[in-house]
Amino acid sequence: MKRALIVIDVQESFRQRANWAEVSDPDVVGKVNQLVDMTRDAGDLVVWVLHSEPGTGGVFDPALGHVRLIDGLKPLDDEPVLTKTAHNAFTTTNLQQTLTMRGVRELLISGIRTEQCCETTTRVGSDLGFDMTFVTDATATMPMEHWRTGKVLGVEEIIERTEYVLAGRFARISDVATLTGS
Repeated sequence: MKRALIVIDVQESFRQRANWAEVSDPDVVGKVNQLVDMTRDAGDLVVWVLHSEPGTGGVFDPALGHVRLIDGLKPLDDEPVLTKTAHNAFTTTNLQQTLTMRGVRELLISGIRTEQCCETTTRVGSDLGFDMTFVTDATATMPMEHWRTGKVLGVEEIIERTEYVLAGRFARISDVATLTGS
C-alpha cells in the first residue's frame, strides 16, 4: 500500500450551516465515493477525517450530533476515522503516523472547504514529504466574504485560486474522471 485517499470534513456539520445552499458541489459525496471505490479496488487506504469543535455549541460541537459523515459515505471497519480540531488533517491527529506505519507515500486529497481544510492538509502533507494530488472536483466550498471590505469571492474564484497556489509547488491537480478512468 503506497497510496491513500484522505476524505476531509465531508460531514453533516456543513449541511447544517446556512451557506450550504451556496456550496460549489452539493453532490460532492458522489465524487468522493467514486474515489473511495477506486482506492479500495486498488487495495489502498481510505482515511476519513472529521472536524470537531467540542464545547462550542455550534454545528461542529459533537454534542449536537452533526459531527458525522454525510449520508452515503461509509467507512469500512479497517479504515481509520480521525477527528481533528485544527484546519489541516495532520496537526491534531495521528494521520502522519498512521500513513507512515502503512508505508503510504502518495496522498489523494478530497473533501469540504477546498481553500481551507483541503488546501492546508495538502500543504502540510507536501511539507512532510508526501506526494500530493489535489482532486479539485472532489472538493466543495462556499463563497467567502472578506472580513474588512465585505467583497465576496465566489466558489469558482476560490477554486481557481486554490489550484493556482497548489499546482506544481505543493501538489498535482487532478479530477475524478482522470483518476478513475471514467
